[in-house]
Amino acid sequence: MNMTIEQAGRMLADAVSYTDERRLHDALTLLRRQAPVHLVQAPEYDPFYAVTRHADIMAIERDHTLWLNEPRPILGKAAFEKLAREQAAQGIALKTLVHMDDPQHRVIRAIGADWFRPKAMRDLEGRVQELARRYVDRMAEFGGECDFATQVAVHYPLYVILSLLGLPESDFPRMLKLTQELFGGADAETRRGESAEDQFAVLLDFFAYFQDLTAARRAHPTEDLASAIANARVDGEPLSDIDTASYYVIIASAGHDTTSSTVAGGLHALIEHPAQLARLREDPGLLPLAVDEMIRWVTPVKEFMRTASADTILHDVPIKKGESVLLSYPSANRDEEVFTDPFAFDIGRDPNRHLAFGFGVHYCLGAALAKMELKALFAELLPRLESVELAGEPEWTATTFVGGIKHLPIRYKLRPSA
Repeated sequence: MNMTIEQAGRMLADAVSYTDERRLHDALTLLRRQAPVHLVQAPEYDPFYAVTRHADIMAIERDHTLWLNEPRPILGKAAFEKLAREQAAQGIALKTLVHMDDPQHRVIRAIGADWFRPKAMRDLEGRVQELARRYVDRMAEFGGECDFATQVAVHYPLYVILSLLGLPESDFPRMLKLTQELFGGADAETRRGESAEDQFAVLLDFFAYFQDLTAARRAHPTEDLASAIANARVDGEPLSDIDTASYYVIIASAGHDTTSSTVAGGLHALIEHPAQLARLREDPGLLPLAVDEMIRWVTPVKEFMRTASADTILHDVPIKKGESVLLSYPSANRDEEVFTDPFAFDIGRDPNRHLAFGFGVHYCLGAALAKMELKALFAELLPRLESVELAGEPEWTATTFVGGIKHLPIRYKLRPSA
């Protein structure tokens, strides 16, 4: 289809664009080739530069002193960003690792880092495998047809991350709804409302829940991540209620929605590429590579923003201090300069230099957990899967930040569990 560079750039500020992957990637390909650093001026948004090449995004991620997360860590409409700045000035705004720069980022990140190191992952592996079996068994109970996205993909990683936090299963439905409202604020099916105030109300509900949790864990510490966060100290002082709640929000939401999108998108990719599904079933040793390819293929985090702390030049484009850039991860993960045949789904792709987890000091804290969850689920599912096909049209979430397939109707046959 014919498209101007200006039209292609504005698609990055249009949540609906992410529901049509072919059209989106046509736009991103055009930008990579003709305007890899392009000024976007879209209705309802403050201007930003779209950065679409892998090498340029890597250069920005490496230089975290020049390119700052604050004050604009993700793309939002101007009205929402204005409200967020006003709330921040009052000390009641969300302030997660995504919003922070060093040295604060380094100190706060360390609070939860031990819970995602190799030893902690080994300790959690049994629980993850147990949950993977539970959800494949549940697929068998559905009678050979289900919406894999809503009935399996959104629940499995949510149970994993909330188990790590130590939350009761009775609270999981509430967390699921809040997470979907947080990341689906531009999607008519999942959003609470259309205004900036409606979106901010979701954060306030998160805060209220986690403030109660913090008080409980401080009064009665337990052996879980929630207790570690609640009782953490920085320079001898406990975290504020807002900082504590913000930490919970990033763990509970980012640790769930990104993985659920990749679970659903990974199965969809295997259905759409039956030769790759057969190859993986014949050689299960390819599963670690297949998981990385699913992550590249889906790229659940669509963008992060950075703001220049000084005048600079990026790819021959001058950018002034205080101007912002959008790092397009779906574009980087289809960059022809980095990936051989980037629009092919290849479960044996090696090396796979995708940027779905970011790079540098802001590399995703839960990357190892996400990979373990994906490996566990597909290791349980594939040996039992006799057949699988689409039972309807998949639907994608309208979002400019985090998301993927929200409905994946499938028809399948499963062997009984061993």
